[in-house]
Amino acid sequence: MPSSSSASVRLSSPLVCLHAPRAGLVDAAVDHLMVRKDFQAAFDTCEKGLGSLMNSDEQEETCFRHGELKAALCIVGIQALAELNQWRDVLTWVLQHYGETAKIPAKIMQMCILLYFKVAEQAEVQEMVRTWLHCSSNMSQSGYSSVAELYILHVLLPLGQTTEAIELLEDEVGQVAFTEDQRQTALAVVENYDAKNEPHSYTVSESVCVQAEARGSVTTLQGSLVRRLNSVVRLLYRALSTVSTNIRSRCLRRAFLLLLLLYLLLIRMDPALPSAFPWILRLYGLFQQMWNTMFGPYYRALS
Repeated sequence: MPSSSSASVRLSSPLVCLHAPRAGLVDAAVDHLMVRKDFQAAFDTCEKGLGSLMNSDEQEETCFRHGELKAALCIVGIQALAELNQWRDVLTWVLQHYGETAKIPAKIMQMCILLYFKVAEQAEVQEMVRTWLHCSSNMSQSGYSSVAELYILHVLLPLGQTTEAIELLEDEVGQVAFTEDQRQTALAVVENYDAKNEPHSYTVSESVCVQAEARGSVTTLQGSLVRRLNSVVRLLYRALSTVSTNIRSRCLRRAFLLLLLLYLLLIRMDPALPSAFPWILRLYGLFQQMWNTMFGPYYRALS
């Protein structure tokens, strides 16, 4: 008789599934993770606690506290794997303890999305979240809307999959996860994101084309200047050859050359062009040499 009474108390009271020893493992795992920074010990403690929960009987598995402890141990374990730079093993590890995607709690899905968004590997978690969102048994979870929102903002949009985001908002998932006003706001965000990126890519392409054309124009201009300078040199040579028979004075020849260069550089060419700088320097050197030749003896005589 006492045994049947105690059994009835056990069945009717939810306090028997508080799992006090297992709750202590959660505290120990958090201590290793946050205080001691021993991430491997934190993960091992989570594994120990999850292994203990796997050996629970049927009544304990249906207890609310059982699910909360399991989720808490998985969350700490995910953080420990991330700190150990083993984030690629997170999805496999979570599925190992929950068996299938549909049974994963919303808070763990949210954490997986944020983790893979942080490491810029959203494609790794995309299929898993899509499957979870379309599972009807998850649509009644309190965190369902948050998972849908994070999936759109941190997975679909960074991957550029705006079409899927719009389809998601318009199908059953969007109708369950959001109110009508929220859906319209989300659609506006997705459409603005799409419109914002299209001109950006066009502007980049156009800028590349403009830069290519500019480089081509500079190359053409340089080639034209080279040909122009060659023509000037040939013209100068011919002019000097022609007048050399009549102009015997060295100073007069240099004066004529100086005037010719001045005419070519200041009238026929633009001195502001970089290609004109060497010629201006040569002109200055020629002018200085001619000045020393013509007036140098006079200054030396005075000194």
